[in-house]
Amino acid sequence: MIYFSTNNKSVTVSFREAVIKGIAEDGGLFMPSFIPELPQKFFNEIDKLSLGEIALEISSKFVEDEIPKNDLRMIIEKSISFDAPLIKLSDGLSILELFHGPTLAFKDFGARFMANVLGYFLRHENGHVTILVATSGDTGSAVANGFYKVDGVDVVILYPAGKVSEIQEKQLTTLGENITALEVDGTFDDCQRLVKAAFVDPELIKKKKLSSANSINIARLIPQSFYYFKSYAALKKENSNIVFSVPSGNLGNLTAGLIAKEMGLPVFKFIAAANANNVFPKYLQTSVFNPQPSIKTYSNAMDVGNPSNYARIVSLYGNDYEKIKSIIYGTSFSDEETISAIKEIHSKYNYTIDPHGAVGYLAFNEYLRKHQDQNITGVVLETAHPSKFTDVVNQAIKNEIEIPARLSAAIRKEKKSVLISKGYEDFKQFLLQK
Repeated sequence: MIYFSTNNKSVTVSFREAVIKGIAEDGGLFMPSFIPELPQKFFNEIDKLSLGEIALEISSKFVEDEIPKNDLRMIIEKSISFDAPLIKLSDGLSILELFHGPTLAFKDFGARFMANVLGYFLRHENGHVTILVATSGDTGSAVANGFYKVDGVDVVILYPAGKVSEIQEKQLTTLGENITALEVDGTFDDCQRLVKAAFVDPELIKKKKLSSANSINIARLIPQSFYYFKSYAALKKENSNIVFSVPSGNLGNLTAGLIAKEMGLPVFKFIAAANANNVFPKYLQTSVFNPQPSIKTYSNAMDVGNPSNYARIVSLYGNDYEKIKSIIYGTSFSDEETISAIKEIHSKYNYTIDPHGAVGYLAFNEYLRKHQDQNITGVVLETAHPSKFTDVVNQAIKNEIEIPARLSAAIRKEKKSVLISKGYEDFKQFLLQK
């Protein structure tokens, strides 16, 4: 499989190069030269397959012969040793729980897969690779966990000071070893800007072998499609139109779902569910993509004012706005509405949801009200365990939720981070001196 840059289709690389580089030298994101279509036999038998078997079938189409199938199977077994259960709240509405991995967030799927794929490619190479990752919360802890103590790999995590939850911050700043946390005096968009600038800095890339573990890395994106297929397997007998409501920030989760659809997954509609950072829903409503400074909200992983994967979505559909609009419905909600939704779900279904999932729930209900004539089954992606946002969730349900042992252990550890400005030169000098 050949991968091209979203900035220039003539810039092409192999899967291995795309994973190691993370981002093209021209600043574009890597996209597969075509989206492979899965045979009907696969969908006929999908309800008999495990998540690992589904993952192997899908990933092998994008990796092809660059990783032998037996090796790829072992990578998947090592990376994804947890499930993505579908929890039915009512007829026509289910929650896809994506928080059963080590760091209790959906990012575990992509981060662990990428860590093991990159480790596979680097095992015969000398020297170190420095992984750069910008995080608005859960990406950092998932990447840190996935790469912790991996030989030949240093990880530098950039996160916005004061804009992640206490638990999220402790998860990404307490590991040490080959993991360094940079606390940036700015927003997530500043963190992402610094990472992107590093990848196109001739002096830096000459002295350092850099890669990325954000959803801008194709190896992070591919495994996020696995659970869309798995949830379809549980719903295929429903005989209804499946609508996925996706909490949306940097648009990686949404893009993975769109790729799944282009591979043949019968999805009726995607909903891009946003908070006050509603650049993409506004694009869907106006055809104008206008990045804005990000705003801090309760659903902090979605606090993105210039989502990177917009470039992939546009590339996937040949910049056809009407086509994109026909597939994706976009909407956004306030913190106050998010609190009300957490309260409503807990009262109505006896289910505790996190702020991101709550935004997804609100978006699905809005879509359903406007399309009552459609035979719809809704799936809301629950992207993180609610205990990672205790202040918000406890406020909504008027009760203290139990914090899992692995999170409690992180809270007790000492935070270790380096405070830097949002200026690129400060970041560059840190990398050169590291």
